[in-house]
Amino acid sequence: MGGQRTRGEFKGLPEGGQKKGLQTTLQNEVVQEIEALIGRQAIQDLDFEALEMAARRQALRLAARALEQRLNADTSDHSSAERTCPCGSPARYCGRHRKTFESVLGPLHLERAYYHCAKCGSGFCPRDAFLQMGKFSLTPGVLRMTASVAALVSFEESHSLLHELAGVEVNAKQVERAAEALGSEIAYYERVCLDQTGEIAPTMYLGLDGTGVPMRASELSGRKGKQPDGSAKTQEAKVIAIWSAEARDAEGKPVRDKGSVSYSAALESAAMLDTDLKRSDLAERVLREAARRGFTQAARCATLGDGAPWIWNTSTELFPQAIQILDRFHAKEHLSSVGKIIYGADTPPAKQWIQRRYDQLDDGKIDPLLKALDRHAAKYEEARKCADYVRRNRHRMRYAEFHAQGLCTSTGVLEAGCKIVVGTRLKRGGMHWTEHGANTIMALRCCKLSARFEDFCEYRADRMKATA
Repeated sequence: MGGQRTRGEFKGLPEGGQKKGLQTTLQNEVVQEIEALIGRQAIQDLDFEALEMAARRQALRLAARALEQRLNADTSDHSSAERTCPCGSPARYCGRHRKTFESVLGPLHLERAYYHCAKCGSGFCPRDAFLQMGKFSLTPGVLRMTASVAALVSFEESHSLLHELAGVEVNAKQVERAAEALGSEIAYYERVCLDQTGEIAPTMYLGLDGTGVPMRASELSGRKGKQPDGSAKTQEAKVIAIWSAEARDAEGKPVRDKGSVSYSAALESAAMLDTDLKRSDLAERVLREAARRGFTQAARCATLGDGAPWIWNTSTELFPQAIQILDRFHAKEHLSSVGKIIYGADTPPAKQWIQRRYDQLDDGKIDPLLKALDRHAAKYEEARKCADYVRRNRHRMRYAEFHAQGLCTSTGVLEAGCKIVVGTRLKRGGMHWTEHGANTIMALRCCKLSARFEDFCEYRADRMKATA
């Protein structure tokens, strides 16, 4: 569609003295509007909320009209009778087409040069791409607002917030389409942009966990699950978190460093066949996030998780040099469940037995812990399973040694991440997702939560201008 345009293309836009004149005119018009709104009322008689809202609407309306006039006065986007269509064929100039865009100032009615390709039957306006308004009839500012609210709340709530707080009209379906499209772009950005972000601390932690996402029935056809009939209602999202914890609390225990956490998440499987030549999608995602954070470049790196085999298979395959730590609280949950089954919930003997097992776990006395479990293994299946669990993970449960080395032994950061990335947005009442929808919103949330949204917006703007 031609080369990248320079600022000079918009020769109709004001510069220098013209720009100063426009500012003065706008200022005078806004002052006149405010005077008209206040009239001769005494200050104490004013409905100030109504006044400030009306003044904002009027100021934005005036600014929108001024911007609209200036943009429409410039016709430099019609630089030739033909332009190259994305399909490679020549597209013919067919006049100026008018379209309404929703902007942070309100509706903008813009006229742009329109080119039509006879070969593929499509048409385009070069200026739309240059101004980053090629989709959804939303300006870049409104698109950013829409993405920000849709990353936090439902599409319907996003529509209401945009209207109430910004006076911007974007219906719920527009919010959904825009957020998912931007999420798809972010997912692509996550795959291709591996520039290192953040500082590499002496010790870096990588946590892996899974959490269910409620899915539409059409997405779960044939999938086995935990329902009584063997069906599934959810699909597991794999969440990756990387952080540092050089800070210490009053007791000298590691504390997550502020601003150090980054996230990546998607509905991806860790399963692989022995004959597979390529890594799983999850493994590739883990490697990308580790590369961005310099995980393996740290003097010491550790992986944390619960007892799920896929976590430790992934960790062993990708980071054989990393210290593996099983979440201490997860291990204690297993012990607590066994104690309650043997002695009854909330009974003094149960509490006593559980506390002894906790102390043994914290002190690194795994053999006495196993003996205590084995005594009940013949009678209680839960005790046998817990003993197997401890034996399978005992090298990841050296908590006294880990504490002496100043290492984290809890996945609190990761479990909080599952709630922040997935739970608070995708697991609200009545929500059921497609795989595409869930992945795009998780990509959007991870980008925002990992403080990468500004970098993505710059990357997106550069790409759109390069192809304009």
